[in-house]
Amino acid sequence: MEIRKARPEDLGTIMPIYENARKFMRDTGNKNQWINGYPSHELIQKDIASGHCFVGEEDGCIKLAFAFIIGADPTYTLIEDGAWLNDEPYGTIHRIAGDHSVKGALGMCIDYCAALTDNLRVDTHADNKIMQKLMERYGFTYCGIIYAVNGTPRLAYQKKIR
Repeated sequence: MEIRKARPEDLGTIMPIYENARKFMRDTGNKNQWINGYPSHELIQKDIASGHCFVGEEDGCIKLAFAFIIGADPTYTLIEDGAWLNDEPYGTIHRIAGDHSVKGALGMCIDYCAALTDNLRVDTHADNKIMQKLMERYGFTYCGIIYAVNGTPRLAYQKKIR
């Protein structure tokens, strides 16, 4: 899979991936994350315009979408019931979704991001048991609870690569 920055013309392919991810979450018991159309068309447009949206392509077809932002994330300033592994500069993976046709897509995303910075953070909803297991499988450490922009709690993870 080749990972690249998303382009405005990719939006029509990216949004159905997010719609399918929302359905998958509901079908697997995660009924409270990515509600009310999150992530919205406007948010993904903003991610693309700012250079933070990435896609994974295989055979010319987009199979994966995610946001990756290097720099301090304001929602990660306060962490409860734990602590970050370190206070070094980091990159945050947000809004990761795949079409489920490529095995190991999350690992490819993590490898791509780890090549850009050796300190990664990610968060997920307490109901997202699948993502929690994947974070542990890929070597992330549970660090505590942060709060998303809308005020809802998220389980926070970090991985120091080198």
